[in-house]
Amino acid sequence: MMNPQHVFSHQYQHNDWSQQAAHHHAAANAHHAAQHATAQHYNRIAASNNNGTSAVSGMGAGDHIPGFSNMDQASASDNRQVLEWIAQLMNPGTRETALLELSKKREQVPELALILWHSFGVMTSLLQEIISVYPLLNPSQLTAAASNRVCNALALLQCVASHSETRQLFLAAHIPLFLYPFLNTTSKSRPFEYLRLTSLGVIGALVKNDSSDVINFLLTTEIIPLCLRIMETGSELSKTVAIFIVQKILLDDVGLNYICQTYERFFAVGTVLSKMVQQLVEQQSVRLLKHVVRCFLR
Repeated sequence: MMNPQHVFSHQYQHNDWSQQAAHHHAAANAHHAAQHATAQHYNRIAASNNNGTSAVSGMGAGDHIPGFSNMDQASASDNRQVLEWIAQLMNPGTRETALLELSKKREQVPELALILWHSFGVMTSLLQEIISVYPLLNPSQLTAAASNRVCNALALLQCVASHSETRQLFLAAHIPLFLYPFLNTTSKSRPFEYLRLTSLGVIGALVKNDSSDVINFLLTTEIIPLCLRIMETGSELSKTVAIFIVQKILLDDVGLNYICQTYERFFAVGTVLSKMVQQLVEQQSVRLLKHVVRCFLR
């Protein structure tokens, strides 16, 4: 089979300065808008905390706060705890626990993506967690504990990638590229498989909203050959997320035209999809089959 990495490997060579300038200008506008929205979110959380704090002062641990329901008090306490965990991300000694707790809260705090992005040094701390694992990839030395820790950081990145007000900023910073070394691994051990699956989840969160900007960005990277290899050799869960990403690219007109632009690209994608059909005969999966059929229908 033709090497898909070679077929798509030219993609980094075609960015001109005018496109980059326009891209950065749009990112700057999005940044100012997001800053305004974030300030509102911070003010709301701070107001909730201040109200709860002023009411609590001078009262016993078991006393009820007048004018506040139990739910209000619990919400103010949760908000304070979330902000404390975010502050703890800056300290390497407390970062691991903060990553774990915040990853559990990402579905419960709507403002979390904005706070993570605009809090000083937080995104840098998350990227440090990702980069620190690179030396463990080759040779394969990744432990379960190290994999779990970096996957908690990736879960927070997925939160940022899925939020409508931080998605463009996430792309403008080219943060998805930091995940590609994880997708490029081939070890079938559980820590590596978990790492690949969580990394795919971040890319899947980007393409889920059918944004042409996301597809255009991904087409300038190596995401297609990386997904094709995972579709061919990964676990069922990883295959499912990888083919979902390829399917989203195919459903976009620009993505479809890109793949069909040359025989080599079309052949690479078609061959992997055909192999998946053969694998599904031996190991059936309705979920995978649905994605394969949707790709062929397109």
